[in-house]
Amino acid sequence: MTVEEPQPRGRLRPVERADLLAVVRIEEQTFERPWTLSTFEKFLDAQGFIVLEDPEGEALGEAIAGYVVAELVTVRGSQFGHVKDLAVKPARQGAGRGRQLLEGALRLLASHGAKRVRLEVRPSNTRALSLYKNAGFEILARQEQYYPDGEDALLLARSLEGFSKS
Repeated sequence: MTVEEPQPRGRLRPVERADLLAVVRIEEQTFERPWTLSTFEKFLDAQGFIVLEDPEGEALGEAIAGYVVAELVTVRGSQFGHVKDLAVKPARQGAGRGRQLLEGALRLLASHGAKRVRLEVRPSNTRALSLYKNAGFEILARQEQYYPDGEDALLLARSLEGFSKS
């Protein structure tokens, strides 16, 4: 028996203001403490805020299957990427869409000059932690009581050197 790798679905594209309600709905379905519409609005111009449009089997207006919010940050003259948020509709999880979104954001960040990328994740979010480790991220540190509910955060990072920019 062989295990098949999930195939990419849909298409990645930059977020548009009209997508934000769908993004917020996915956020609310995915996280206990979701971001608000106004938080997402602050990232509309972020280089790595992209959506996965996957309309198969969806009603009109429900084609957004997931999103990732990533931005470029400049520190001491060097640019690095920061993945802020990533979610896939619960009914669409487990088919490679999260990986597709993450890889799309990493390509965009690399194409804009980022040499490294970092993110924070809850230790209890084992699915996300597995996704990030499989994408080459390594745990750098643990930040105690990082989240409002008191849970710690793991700080992960990876190099974008040689990352495919296509």
